[in-house]
Amino acid sequence: MTTSEADADSRTGRGKGPAINLESLVRRSVFPASSPSRADQIAAQIGELIAKLKPGDRLGTKAELQKQAGVSAGTINETLRILQSRGLIDVRRGPHGGLFVAERLPMAQLGQAVLHLDTNAATIAEAMDIRDALDPMLLEDAVHFSSAHQVGLMRQQLQRMADALSDDDGIEFLHANWKLHAIIADVSPRPILRALYVSLLDLIEGHTVAIASDSNERSLSGFHQDRYNVHMRLVDAIADRDSETAREVLREHNAGIARPAS
Repeated sequence: MTTSEADADSRTGRGKGPAINLESLVRRSVFPASSPSRADQIAAQIGELIAKLKPGDRLGTKAELQKQAGVSAGTINETLRILQSRGLIDVRRGPHGGLFVAERLPMAQLGQAVLHLDTNAATIAEAMDIRDALDPMLLEDAVHFSSAHQVGLMRQQLQRMADALSDDDGIEFLHANWKLHAIIADVSPRPILRALYVSLLDLIEGHTVAIASDSNERSLSGFHQDRYNVHMRLVDAIADRDSETAREVLREHNAGIARPAS
């Protein structure tokens, strides 16, 4: 089920209020401009609240959560996509539908365990090694199973990366980069692989953005242009269903990623 099906809004679960209240939490939170996207922030906050609830507890409807968080429909849709990819929520239709705390499935527990690891240099380096080992499987799935719509979403992130290059915004470039990889991972029909990979991405992205923000190195160099070109070729290979080229570009992609200094 897609997040658009969560629009069993006020007519569903009539008389039952949401189990969580984001309004006070979201409104008192202050995030620096370089922090993760608004959808990632809200997903993290909902995830913390979900940890205090039981499987099957009703969170409310998409419209209720959107109103509490005070964000656009696009942002709440992305928030729910993130939560679903982490196995944290179920979306149900019908007269008693809405958003519910998911069962604690092994893949969801795995994702949460990854997100709670200490983000020291050794842990991040290990996460990157595991991510690189999973990349070929996800790329093969993307080549074989991606739809025209999914390729279009990938190209949207490429455009976002190009815009960041034009604006000389390194932090935005990083966010678009990881979003592109998350979209590629979403193509895979293997839920455990998706959950583990996306959790690793979240861990690595949070660390990398924090380091980039602390160093104030927001300006882009020729390296970022090269990274953009590699990602563009990778998406082209996926769109062309060219496994051999995709594997070659992936090797170049992963060889160009530096590990954190210990």
